[in-house]
Amino acid sequence: MEPLTILSLITSSFVFFTAYWALLYFKTSKNLPPGPPKLPIIGNIHQLKGAVPHRALRNMARKYGPIMYLQLGQVPTVVISTPRLAKEILKTNDVVFADRPITIASQIFFYKSQNITWSPYGSYWRQMRKICTLELLSAKRVRSYSFIRDEEIRHMCKCLESSARRPVVLRDVLVQMINDVICRATVGDICKDQSTLIDVLFDIMRAVIAFNMASYFPSLQFLNVISGKKAKWLKRQKQLDIILEDILEEHKNNRPSGDNDHEDLVDVLLRIKENGDLDQPITMDNVKGVILDMLLGGTSTSSMTLEWAMAELMRNPDIMKKAQAEVRAIAKGNKIDEADIENMSYLKMIIKETFRLHGPPLLVPRVSREDCIVDGYNIPVNTRIVINLWACGTDPDSWENPESFIPERFENSFISYMGSDFELLPFGGGKRICPGITFGVGIIENVLANLLFHFDWELPNGLKPDELDMTEAIVLSNLPKNPLQVVPVSICLQK
Repeated sequence: MEPLTILSLITSSFVFFTAYWALLYFKTSKNLPPGPPKLPIIGNIHQLKGAVPHRALRNMARKYGPIMYLQLGQVPTVVISTPRLAKEILKTNDVVFADRPITIASQIFFYKSQNITWSPYGSYWRQMRKICTLELLSAKRVRSYSFIRDEEIRHMCKCLESSARRPVVLRDVLVQMINDVICRATVGDICKDQSTLIDVLFDIMRAVIAFNMASYFPSLQFLNVISGKKAKWLKRQKQLDIILEDILEEHKNNRPSGDNDHEDLVDVLLRIKENGDLDQPITMDNVKGVILDMLLGGTSTSSMTLEWAMAELMRNPDIMKKAQAEVRAIAKGNKIDEADIENMSYLKMIIKETFRLHGPPLLVPRVSREDCIVDGYNIPVNTRIVINLWACGTDPDSWENPESFIPERFENSFISYMGSDFELLPFGGGKRICPGITFGVGIIENVLANLLFHFDWELPNGLKPDELDMTEAIVLSNLPKNPLQVVPVSICLQK
């Protein structure tokens, strides 16, 4: 077929589906929130290309308001940019906005959205979340993982000590160590294909978070085929599935007998599946989806937070010295205990401030289940809702000097990251709040305390603190664009 004919067919299809979409959505659009002017067909997509999304959206919100309507291709989208309106979505109208959008990436990677993060709100979601909360993430279970965390932190410190006075890419060290902890807690052991698993996990994040034209035109999914993205995603999913199948097969052959206290999440899910006493029976794909949730959420969020925390400390030497003085004054002997962490108030302030400035910048999108009114504006059913967490965390009406790293702002503050304070939502809020807060924060606190206790830190090649690149990656905007390189100096070697 001639290239011109192919182009004509694509263009005709594009125009047809766009016209159909326009009739479908614009007929019911009354009193929508304000927003920027739209271009034909693509709407406001062009205003997001090439920029870090949360910053581009915040800049638009300053002009059009804290609740803003965008037409992203065929997807009507409302962007929320202040704590007050985040509360409207996540608390006042939580059930109305409890669904997730259906995307080709979530369908491919998460076994047709059979994980917890992307599954529709309903009985299956409630059932699987309850299993994970009680069986993997309860306070008792989290305490039982402390020996795993402590072992892996000691191993990390030994590796850093062997690299003392030489530059290291801190991201590589953190991702491997945290993935070791998550794998041992979730599947019982470090994954034998760890390097492939970590590569696949970050590819999944890129696929889910990155700008993808086809995701804004649901009727034109062939664009994913033409661009080669679907083939790439399917290849990655096959690699992932082989790893998960190996994990499941090993657990089937080596199940613990009679002692539930020594089960990991995979053992729990297999036991529950075999018992068959659930309201909705689960399949092996359900099990894989939930395992993937744990591996992806635990590895990415914790490692990113720690990298940003260390970057801010390297850029602010006075804060670094104050934090190290606290940690070294409280810790006894040559190790840090759980009780020590509870008394490290400044360390906790640093982590809160890192969450505020460098937590997940955008909440995983939601979709309205019915028509709703928010702040006096109509939000039609099937509208995608994006909450700009970074804009809430830097809202000038809520924070003084909002874009400066000042841990002391939390000294006399009762603001928490547990979902009840909408100025600080690194784990989200409402019914779909992340269930792994205690587990994740426990890892972050312990790792950061040990990094500060055992080592002094320098920048490589004579780099000065104010020269440190804090640019955010556009594709994964909750990561530094350039991985942080630091020089560990063991305090044992200094003595």
